[in-house]
Amino acid sequence: MPLLEVKNLDSFYGDLQALWDVSLYAERGELISIIGANGAGKTTLLKSIIGVVKPKRGVIIFNGNRIDGYPPHKVISEGVIYVPEGRRIFPRMTVIDNLRMGAYTKAARERIEDSLKYVFERLPILKERRNQAAGTLSGGEQQMLAIARGLMSAPKLLLLDEPSLGLAPVMVSKIFDIIRNINKEGTTVVLVEQDALRALKISDRCYIMETGRITLEGKSSDLEKNEYVKTAYLGL
Repeated sequence: MPLLEVKNLDSFYGDLQALWDVSLYAERGELISIIGANGAGKTTLLKSIIGVVKPKRGVIIFNGNRIDGYPPHKVISEGVIYVPEGRRIFPRMTVIDNLRMGAYTKAARERIEDSLKYVFERLPILKERRNQAAGTLSGGEQQMLAIARGLMSAPKLLLLDEPSLGLAPVMVSKIFDIIRNINKEGTTVVLVEQDALRALKISDRCYIMETGRITLEGKSSDLEKNEYVKTAYLGL
């Protein structure tokens, strides 16, 4: 059984339908990417998984449990963590306090010191900046902090929404290295990303979304060679 299964999902904002019959899955330990134009429904899909948007039809199964009726805090307690677009850190709080805020569940709070050690070993720049106000970090460092805050709950599934948005190319490379390493250490990752080529390079499989629907899916290495994908998303 996959770690995550989304089946025939329809999601709305009021009367406006944003997702149509969306289905996907992620195996344990897999890194899947979701690419598509702005407004394609990628963020709505992640918000539907985490419980912020309530689907009107369809099923979401995580780790064998149906979670599409759960509120966000209960989805989080199951082991699903969402790192939103735009980082959403607390700028006036220190780095260390932002990280502590990521230990949301009771279980996460009980192992908070071990989680801090884990994060600081993998992102030593955050250890150096631990007493610095988060708002004074560079954009790339803030994105590292947002991802690290997500890791503080030891997620089974990490949902990343546009982690490279607005970053300089050199910092984008660092962020993608961090994501790849997180996945290699066993965390399943669902990555929504505007940089289609990097997303395909880093992921095992990819889903393409257009106007709220999955229109193409497959191994990332295969989609990278697909003529439509090359023209529409890779600029080739």
